[in-house]
Amino acid sequence: MTVPLPKGRRALRPREVAQPEFRPRPTPRRGGGTDTVAEGADMKAVSRTSSRGLDGFAFFVANLQTGFGPFLAVYFTQAKWTQSDIGFALTVGSLVSLLGQVPGGAFVDAMRSLRFAAGFSVVAIALSAFALALWPNFLIVLLAMAAHSAASCILTPAIAAISIGLVGHARAGERLGRNASFSALGNAVAAAGMGACGYYLSNDAVFYLTAFLMVPTLVALSFIRPEEIGPVTVASMPSTGSGEPKREGALRALLTNRALMCFGGCMTLFFLANAAMLPLVGSMLTLRASETATALIAACIVVPQVVLALSGPAVGRAAERWGRRPLLLIGFAALPIRGLLFAYTDSPELLVAIQVFDGVSAAVFGVMVPLVVSDVTRGTGRFNIALGAVGTAMGIGAALSTSLAGIMADRLGSHSAFLGLALVGLAGFVMLALIMPETRRAPAP
Repeated sequence: MTVPLPKGRRALRPREVAQPEFRPRPTPRRGGGTDTVAEGADMKAVSRTSSRGLDGFAFFVANLQTGFGPFLAVYFTQAKWTQSDIGFALTVGSLVSLLGQVPGGAFVDAMRSLRFAAGFSVVAIALSAFALALWPNFLIVLLAMAAHSAASCILTPAIAAISIGLVGHARAGERLGRNASFSALGNAVAAAGMGACGYYLSNDAVFYLTAFLMVPTLVALSFIRPEEIGPVTVASMPSTGSGEPKREGALRALLTNRALMCFGGCMTLFFLANAAMLPLVGSMLTLRASETATALIAACIVVPQVVLALSGPAVGRAAERWGRRPLLLIGFAALPIRGLLFAYTDSPELLVAIQVFDGVSAAVFGVMVPLVVSDVTRGTGRFNIALGAVGTAMGIGAALSTSLAGIMADRLGSHSAFLGLALVGLAGFVMLALIMPETRRAPAP
């Protein structure tokens, strides 16, 4: 039976049928108040322009950050700095990075534009690199290191928030895996390019190149369309009957989130065991193969990046298909296995091959950390500050790891040090298996 249209209305032709469009703004609901459309972000399509822009942004951000890696120590040494001055400058950066995780996340939560927060951080990092190259005196270096670390504390949660806001929670795993893959490629390409700059030009050319990389990074960011970034911060908070979003104290919201606290504790144990393993391997390689130690250490760094680049997208897809917990268990299990193999391996070549397990863990956590935090804070408006809190927990574990491993290696030997780190990693695995819940929400029927 044909239903007549109201007077003055005409039927839409097939080509004129309106397509659903995602609009990141509150919509009225029955009974008063507002409902946000954060759930709609799970089903919305993303333009190829924004997707490719985020690919490029992840790649160039990794390029930008590589300049502040091992090249810093080489640059300071060639500038006739003492080891104590170098250590103090690096410590300042590490302390700011450790203390700035939660404030950085809170800053991103408070920003209305995630793209602005990300772009602001990129500019600050580039200016820090330029200052290092142009004025390598002690005070400027300390300020530049502090600025770089503070900007990085904003940039990391901003990228995660843009990614999840762009594709929605249902496809966040795949998107974060794609980010990890492009980031790993960026690290590898930048390490090769900056190494060539330092060798053929000069060490300060590395930091000029780092500053110049701001341009393609911001260009890539400009391709991400702001209207396609859905609400993942304040806009995704549940509403009260009056239409105002319901806010909790940030600290209370973190401390009362059981799943988040469990995850933070597990990650602290993981990094307590993980951070010192590669430096210990470097010491062993230097003792056993001093002539080729540098090349072997470089290979130890490259192998995990290759594994991460190849497996990152697959990890993201698996997280949506199987859930978070199985993949987290795989990532945690790789660490004690790696420690045991290091403890009983003498061949330098095998030491490099064992780094494949580090690549497995890197692929898992490159996707799982922001994804699990997104799961457990969904609808609270505290994603970025929670991500900063987990980053702080990871940083505390990493900071204590090298001291713990150094004490064990000096008193008991490297064999016992690797076994001790493997036991800590095993404790993290057991803790995850016993108390960490599955955080993925069942898909809607």
